[in-house]
Amino acid sequence: MRLRAPAVPLITVDPYFSVWSPADRLTDTDTTHWTGRPNTLIGYADIDGERYRFMGKDDSTPAMTQTRLDVTALSTAYTFRAAGIELTAIFTTPLLLSDPDILSRPVSYLEIVTSPTDGEEHAVTLTLLASEELCLDRKGQDALDTLNVTTSSGIPLARMGSKTQSILSREGDDIRIDWGYFYIGARDGETAFLSRDGMTFAVCTAQTDGDSLFLFAYDAVKDVEYFGQPLEAVWRQGGKDILTAIDEAEEQYFDLVSRCEAFSDRLFCQAVRAGGEKYAEILELAFRQSINAHKAVLDPNGELLWISKECYSNGCAATVDVSYPSIPLYLLYNPELVKGMMRPIITFAESDAWVYDFAPHDCGRYPKVNGERYAKNNPDGEMPVEECGNMLVMAAAVTVAESDASFAMEHIDLYETWVKYLIENGDDPANQLCTDDFAGHLAHNCNLSVKAIMGIAGLGIIHKYAGNDDKYEQYMAIARRMAEGWVKRAMNPDGSFRLAFDREGSWSMKYNMIWDKLFGTKLFPAWVFASENAANLRHRNAFGLPLDVRSAYTKSDWLIWTAALAPDREDFEAFAADLWNAYNVMPERVPLTDWYWTNSSNQVVYHRIPEDQHPVGFQNRTVIGGVFAKLLAYTGKMDAGL
Repeated sequence: MRLRAPAVPLITVDPYFSVWSPADRLTDTDTTHWTGRPNTLIGYADIDGERYRFMGKDDSTPAMTQTRLDVTALSTAYTFRAAGIELTAIFTTPLLLSDPDILSRPVSYLEIVTSPTDGEEHAVTLTLLASEELCLDRKGQDALDTLNVTTSSGIPLARMGSKTQSILSREGDDIRIDWGYFYIGARDGETAFLSRDGMTFAVCTAQTDGDSLFLFAYDAVKDVEYFGQPLEAVWRQGGKDILTAIDEAEEQYFDLVSRCEAFSDRLFCQAVRAGGEKYAEILELAFRQSINAHKAVLDPNGELLWISKECYSNGCAATVDVSYPSIPLYLLYNPELVKGMMRPIITFAESDAWVYDFAPHDCGRYPKVNGERYAKNNPDGEMPVEECGNMLVMAAAVTVAESDASFAMEHIDLYETWVKYLIENGDDPANQLCTDDFAGHLAHNCNLSVKAIMGIAGLGIIHKYAGNDDKYEQYMAIARRMAEGWVKRAMNPDGSFRLAFDREGSWSMKYNMIWDKLFGTKLFPAWVFASENAANLRHRNAFGLPLDVRSAYTKSDWLIWTAALAPDREDFEAFAADLWNAYNVMPERVPLTDWYWTNSSNQVVYHRIPEDQHPVGFQNRTVIGGVFAKLLAYTGKMDAGL
């Protein structure tokens, strides 16, 4: 990868079990949680009795020289040299979207391969230290329960967790897990604990004959609270415990790594064909991040839930307008996960607790999925057109991806209620929020009106697949009529299209039009896309197209959605290169942000936590899965065949 990653993924299991390196070299700084808080891992190699460091900070120990860093969709590999030894450290989390058992299993790998560079034999011992920060919100928060354990197949492990074990007792954004147990081990290793730098470290040491495999695992015990009921992750089906899962993970390592390598190669090659090499590198870096912001659990009926956390954007769980931009990734590789995003919202909307005739915004604050939190008791904070359109488009997309309307038809009465709301309120939306809520309320929002049009068309598509041709024709006729009126009311004299119907000369991204292209509904004439694209090219800054005329900031997901509307590949690659360039020089060393300044490449920092002035900006958010929109378009998987 030529792209300099703002932060490099190391362990990417879920919103809590997440470790990153915010530097070009693994030895330059401490490893962190996605929030930027410390999540310290340190790695040493004792070569012929002399200690060197290949991971983390320790000024008392010399660092090995890093010679290479390569990031693929599912692995991160570093290469180092010192004292006649080349050491390659390969971090892999097997996030195979087609396999929910493996996807949800909270075990991540570090394979370390050593070989001589001088033709001589060397004795090499590897030592990994993992701090208490991995099982506490903050170091020193609670006394630790530490234990050396062994799996049934003989893998020694160091286990640590808080003594209090207040399972699922907290919710919020800038917090980390403080229940459950962290594990580290290696088959031929030895484990221990030590106190250093004011905290406890779990330690695993292994002598190596050239290849060693370390395992990191986290047993959260219970992962999500779902309408008052604690739920377990998918991997626990059949009563499986964490030690069994670790044994299975170790046994399956070489097979899983082979599958991961094959998947990553296919993704990269296909993405290059779809949008160029820079676009492909963005996808490689985005893949694990989007998944890392979810948790896969089973609901009380045994159905899959794919619960998102709205990372550094208030921590909401199962947020509709976070799911919506992320779905290109999941439609490509497992549409069942899109259903898993929708099920909590549907369950809540069909309950007596929801009293509105439009869709909810979210279902709680991670990890508590107990009902809407974002606009609780504040109707002005709702996003009625936004969320109705999102849910209807998502339902239609699943229908097309599976060529089957059965999932959507299970809740057709709910969708009919929502489409009625869009017909009555979506043609010229009132003063309300959309997913870009940081920009504030806006009346007559042209892009939001496009979403309403596509939501109505989406229900038509569902009925088409269900064999209800009359309903299909009814909703498509309404969508066509609205689209014709939209073009007349939204067009500027220069051929661009407005931010709001009543603001002549204004402009904005029309990212919601992507579904007209993907579904093949042809509600908007081809000249509209061409004219809008020409205007977008004029409005670009050094690091991308701003979201709209009001500010120089942009959203990465919407940038790629909008770029995917470009009639020519050359134009798409220009927009993708802007995003690549922004990430390549972005000063903030954080997991990919989706909200940044197009005139400087800086992440938008919208808040600083009062207690320590820790900066807060969008990062590690599942919405980055939206950058797969061009690849989704390239595959033709969403063509409804209308």
